[in-house]
Amino acid sequence: MNFNKINELFSDKKDEKILSLYFCAGAPTLEGTADVILTMQERGIDMIEVGIPFSDPLADGPIIQSAATKALLNPILHYGIEEFCRSCDHAGVSGVIIPDLPFADYNDIVKPLAYKYDLRFIMLITPETSEERIKLIDKSTDGFIYMVSSASTTGSKDKFDENTLNYFNKVNSLRLHNPRMVGFGISNAQTLNAAYENASGAIIGSKFVSLLDECKGNTNQALDKLFEALKK
Repeated sequence: MNFNKINELFSDKKDEKILSLYFCAGAPTLEGTADVILTMQERGIDMIEVGIPFSDPLADGPIIQSAATKALLNPILHYGIEEFCRSCDHAGVSGVIIPDLPFADYNDIVKPLAYKYDLRFIMLITPETSEERIKLIDKSTDGFIYMVSSASTTGSKDKFDENTLNYFNKVNSLRLHNPRMVGFGISNAQTLNAAYENASGAIIGSKFVSLLDECKGNTNQALDKLFEALKK
């Protein structure tokens, strides 16, 4: 497997705070999807997570569920997993997150395709994930590990509680090979800084999706409001 853009990002910014933003393709408008991506790139966002609308989201909260409903596309398995990997490679996609992909299926079926098309399949861990499974995920994947801040669905939080911070400390004590990114609940300075202190960076989804909708797809305005909110 080659050293793809995800590996390069974490290699080049080892001591920096990586910021990844999520939005749902086709929301708030289908024709605005490319502009959202290009504008985020121009504004210096380190990593862009483009959501594929799905009728039965496993981990998404109501904001992202609503965005998916507005722009529903065929799910990955209906598309065909190898054809999907091939299309990702052709489009320059570096990594993929499929929250409901069973880990056994990833190892037996998907992992060879990930190698073939130089894709990183990013796995999620939660406070309920056992140390044994975390270490297995770390051993079997590459790129980074998505460290979900809580067992609930996506959505903003004012702060991370003591249990969440203890969970971050536990994961960090395992000395994993892969870097970690914290997602779910990041919407202000307190949660952002906690993510930066306990991982390589932060992933923001619901907060940005709601602002993008509020700004009627104007990505620059949404980013301005996001950056302002992250200072408070």
